[in-house]
Amino acid sequence: MRVHLIKKETIENFARYNARSRPSLLDWLTKLKYADWQCPEDIQSTFNTADLLGNGSNRVVFDIGGNNYRVICKYWFGASKIHLYVKWIDTHAAYNHLCKNNKQYIIDDF
Repeated sequence: MRVHLIKKETIENFARYNARSRPSLLDWLTKLKYADWQCPEDIQSTFNTADLLGNGSNRVVFDIGGNNYRVICKYWFGASKIHLYVKWIDTHAAYNHLCKNNKQYIIDDF
């Protein structure tokens, strides 16, 4: 099934204000455009550094730009496509701060 990215403008805005992230985020968006997933584990087939979060969160963390940036998305496998909701994007250091407080499971900034 194809991926429907919700809040693509969040990614585009981040790339606009963080120029160093732009090439990596554009590459990530291109891979999403051609992704064909049937189950959550397929996400990791497309992005081998992606981490599926537990606790029933249906969230995935993408490592972007050689692990310099992180994107947290919530996924939902519908009848005809996968909905991928951008919940958070920032640097790896900011992600580590989230993890110290276990907020990676609940954050919803976008």
